[in-house]
Amino acid sequence: MLEEAASPTRRFDVICVHAFSRFYRNGAEMELTIRRLRKLGVDVVSVTQPTGDDPSQNLMRQIIGIFDEYTSRENGKNVTRAMRESAKQGFWNGSRPPLGYRVVEAERRGSKIKKKLEIDPVEAETVQLIYRLYIEGDGTSGPLGVKDTTKWLNTHGYRTRQGAHFGVGPLHGILTNRTYAYGTYQYGIRNGRTGETHDPDSVITIAIPTIIPVDLFEAVQQRLKANNPRVTPPRVVNGPTLLTGLARCASCGAGMTRTGTVRRGRPYNYYTCAGCAQKGTTVCKGRHIPMQKLDTLVLENVADRLLAPERVTEILSGLMAKRAKEDTEVATRRAALEREIADKDSRLKRLYAAIEEGVAELDADLKTRIQSLKAERDLARDALGRLQATTSRSTAPTPEMVEAFSIAMRQKLANGDIQARKAWLASVIGSIEVDDHKVRIIGSQDALAAAVTSESNAPARVSGFVRKWRAGQNETANSYDIVFST
Repeated sequence: MLEEAASPTRRFDVICVHAFSRFYRNGAEMELTIRRLRKLGVDVVSVTQPTGDDPSQNLMRQIIGIFDEYTSRENGKNVTRAMRESAKQGFWNGSRPPLGYRVVEAERRGSKIKKKLEIDPVEAETVQLIYRLYIEGDGTSGPLGVKDTTKWLNTHGYRTRQGAHFGVGPLHGILTNRTYAYGTYQYGIRNGRTGETHDPDSVITIAIPTIIPVDLFEAVQQRLKANNPRVTPPRVVNGPTLLTGLARCASCGAGMTRTGTVRRGRPYNYYTCAGCAQKGTTVCKGRHIPMQKLDTLVLENVADRLLAPERVTEILSGLMAKRAKEDTEVATRRAALEREIADKDSRLKRLYAAIEEGVAELDADLKTRIQSLKAERDLARDALGRLQATTSRSTAPTPEMVEAFSIAMRQKLANGDIQARKAWLASVIGSIEVDDHKVRIIGSQDALAAAVTSESNAPARVSGFVRKWRAGQNETANSYDIVFST
């Protein structure tokens, strides 16, 4: 709205608010903004408070702004104090609990509901399985690594709380979460708004049930330390260069960075191997390619060789076969759970029949056995219900979707500004390998399918925490590539 107010083509002259506290809760910033808007010919009017350009009205507005700021700060301080007191009493303040736990109502205090964490039987079983796979394996092999454990879970139909595949990063976080073994959750480690770390003495420890034995957790930590896994930080590119973050040197794998020079008053820009530019020719012989030339080549080949409807259909045919296999894996786990439920029901029926016919007496041991079978059956039922609720069949791209996607992409690449082009390229391209005589475009079939089946046909901004877009990601079979000559 403020940007629109500063535009020569603005469509309004007045900004109307219920009260000035709805506009700003910082007295100085509010006053500076109101004065700047007045210079642009835009007035800020409050429905419930005095407004105008009279000195007394200006004074009243400034006083109101100061009181609003004070009230906001006091409210924030009171809320923080109340939340800290709630945490000291062992209650959960509302963030998403770790995998293996669920939020339940502990008590009511008037209209307020106090909550605590308890173990979620289905998710706790998955957490225990993750630790067991990492330290022992699945019985057919030795201990699995973080990546192999992730693959095992995904191929056997296990899914996250949101129904997605497990990722290496989140699974590593599960293996290093001390909450599972020590039964303590630390509240108030850092400021949620600024990210600043608080004084360790002010951190509040909340007691919660444990899921993993301490000795198993420590054994996992020792193995993780011995393996010394590398974590490559993600990268989000927001600069004005079209292929920054996508183009990389085919020889050394380093990114292609922008360089340039000026001759006779005319600028010349190039993509240059960052490995050679920063570390010398001993690392890479280096290569330079004019920026305009590479940008044009990539845009033309993406439009002509990737975005043709028949080419998109061909690329996605393999992906749909892969998704069919994943559906089969989930169906296999569903069938196993259904067999387990039927088996437990059958055993319980036989025990009940034996008791009714007088063959067996309902003693303490038999009661314990019946309770154990019921618990195992209910756990399998919960797992089956969770599996059915969290898994959904992916939308298969139709010819109409492919045609609409191809048209929209071509138009954006031909007429969009630099940021729009970058966003669209990043939505379907993973990397661009630049060699002396050829360029190779590599992309993810999953990303392409997501872009095709998107209702809006608009690419989402690639977040730095998304697994498939981390820097230096290895190529997989689920990819496509386009090679063309420079």
